[in-house]
Amino acid sequence: MTFHWLHLQNTSIFEQLKLEEALLRNDTRNWVLVNEGSPASIVMGISGKKEELINEKKAYAQGIPLIKRFSGGGTVIVDENTLFVTFISQKEIHDFPAYPEPILKWSETIYKEVFPNAQFALRENDFVFGEKKFGGNAQYIKKDRWLHHTSFLWDYCPKKMDLLLLPKKTPAYRSGRSHTDFLCKLSDYFSQPQEIVHTLKKTLQKRFEMKEATFQDAASAFDKEHRQSTTWIDLNTE
Repeated sequence: MTFHWLHLQNTSIFEQLKLEEALLRNDTRNWVLVNEGSPASIVMGISGKKEELINEKKAYAQGIPLIKRFSGGGTVIVDENTLFVTFISQKEIHDFPAYPEPILKWSETIYKEVFPNAQFALRENDFVFGEKKFGGNAQYIKKDRWLHHTSFLWDYCPKKMDLLLLPKKTPAYRSGRSHTDFLCKLSDYFSQPQEIVHTLKKTLQKRFEMKEATFQDAASAFDKEHRQSTTWIDLNTE
């Protein structure tokens, strides 16, 4: 069982999502994508409505773009202090059914080794330490392949978090808490993001054959036409 390891640096989340969508739809290889250093953006799930989820005027004033990704899940604001990890896999190589909860549980078993904290847990769709979230997940499942991506908070800016409105539907364990009361940051637990990336890679090497890949290796997925659902969304400037 082989996964291709692609470590991106300073790639925008928009470019990352376009690459992920191409790999999901046009490729048959299994992938682990890691990205750090993306410029600030707000990323909304495919069914999200901007007027319900973000303060458009404040986002526009701060020059932060809004992106609608091809997968489901909630709305996040990301920047240079967000660490992204995405798994793209053929269904047939796993012994669990390709449904959201089993995929989440599978990723939890991996991240338990990456985050050896007694308070680490999967809570609903989030990764938490105790009652505080540090990782959010989203997925896309198609006939023969699935994708599972996670955004980890290495650090965050409260001013940017305030651009997100409290959605109508929130995890029960959030209990109406504000962003600052609900979130925690990995920089309080690790010395640098590379420590997490290194541990993740070592954890995966114990389970799978890992092959180093370049952006050019992955970009071959763009060679064929495919549905492209990752889009920029215009913000209200009035």
